Amino acid sequence: MSKIGKKPIPIPDGVKVEIAGNRVKICGPNGCLSRKFHPDFDILEKDGNIIVHPKKEPCFLQPHYGLTRALLANMVKGISEGYSKVLEIIGVGYKAKMSGETLELSLGFSRPIVYRPPDGVKIEVPDPRRIVVKGIDKELVGNTASTIRDFKPPEPYKGKGIKYEGEYVRRKQGKRAVSTGI
Repeated sequence: MSKIGKKPIPIPDGVKVEIAGNRVKICGPNGCLSRKFHPDFDILEKDGNIIVHPKKEPCFLQPHYGLTRALLANMVKGISEGYSKVLEIIGVGYKAKMSGETLELSLGFSRPIVYRPPDGVKIEVPDPRRIVVKGIDKELVGNTASTIRDFKPPEPYKGKGIKYEGEYVRRKQGKRAVSTGI
């Protein structure tokens, strides 16, 4: 049995949970999320908690048990608090700005990159070298931040590019003169 899967998920105040078979809909102050789960699990709401139980005990359900519980916990946290990822831009002349709903990135290419975020994700640019990606769906926020980072990932020699806040970029030494000994 999964140690993570056994833990109940507390439901905060102001969050409503609707369970219909293997589909769960969670609504709260930040919005609503809905997801369909594996049909071999019973998802129950009991005493202000969400509990996940497998219907049977085969070994192939073992990985899905903890996953189902973690996905439900992420939904509850997203609805009540929300998620955010912060990206940093490093490099001379590299910058970001918002134009209405679209993000414009100047990353040393001949033209600026224009990116429109998916529905459910909000992008803020507090200063030209920081991008904040916010939303209620953890998976969607992470994918959006990853897509923005992939426009110009940090390179190992000078560290120029877009990186996550707190990410360590391993630097390489580069070329250096070698004496031949003649």
